[in-house]
Amino acid sequence: MFLLLAIDVGNTNTSIGIFHGDTLKHNWSISTESYKTTDEIGMLLLSMFQYANEDIELVNGVIICSVVPPLMHTLTSAVKKYIRKNPIVVGPGVKTGINIKYDNPREVGADKIVNAVSAIKLYGAPVIIVDFGTATTFCAVNSNKDYLGGVICPGIKISAEALFAKASKLPRVEIIEPTGVIGKNTVTSIQSGLFFGFLGQVEYIVEKIINEMKEDNITVVATGGFAGIMQPYCRCVDEVNSLLTLEGLKEIYYLNKNIWNV
Repeated sequence: MFLLLAIDVGNTNTSIGIFHGDTLKHNWSISTESYKTTDEIGMLLLSMFQYANEDIELVNGVIICSVVPPLMHTLTSAVKKYIRKNPIVVGPGVKTGINIKYDNPREVGADKIVNAVSAIKLYGAPVIIVDFGTATTFCAVNSNKDYLGGVICPGIKISAEALFAKASKLPRVEIIEPTGVIGKNTVTSIQSGLFFGFLGQVEYIVEKIINEMKEDNITVVATGGFAGIMQPYCRCVDEVNSLLTLEGLKEIYYLNKNIWNV
């Protein structure tokens, strides 16, 4: 059985998954902390494998995508030291199977490309991926599997923190589904504004992207930490997959396995 370790480093959280062949057997989400040392990361990986009753010595391959450059040296060093594997790092030179139509393809975040690969594999093309992460991002892929580009907006959590920081009388609130649009106090009014404001933003932007793509049967896939909260109210979302990036990392690893001799 081929054992693959996939690591997705986001601005807020890092997702880690262990695959047995094509099957994701274990996954975790931890806080992204760029100050961690090589040994701290290594010991964390060891503890995860121990908890999952998996032998870290049996890992056949490792793949990483990251949007946090300061963490990459210590993370790759930890993988080399504790797993004794040279990881594939998603970036220029790594085969993905999609054409990037961005003005400068190097500017596209690795996580966006990985999500596009995963969405095409699982749901086909054309597809729009909405990622409710630190930023709320929209990625458009046409029926030819061309990555057309997308939209980047401040995430719902960033907006909530900015409101708290810049408005001295407004409290920090929990981001939850409100009972109605009209808030009856300051807290519920803020929660309503955040929730329904982002809901309207998502539906409007997706509608505009669909009109601009001029394609039929476009699937809209949501992922990221807040996708589960928003999805029941997002009429435009067809599928929700919180593990989209890990699944995409698996696909990219197998595309590159022989090329990179890993």
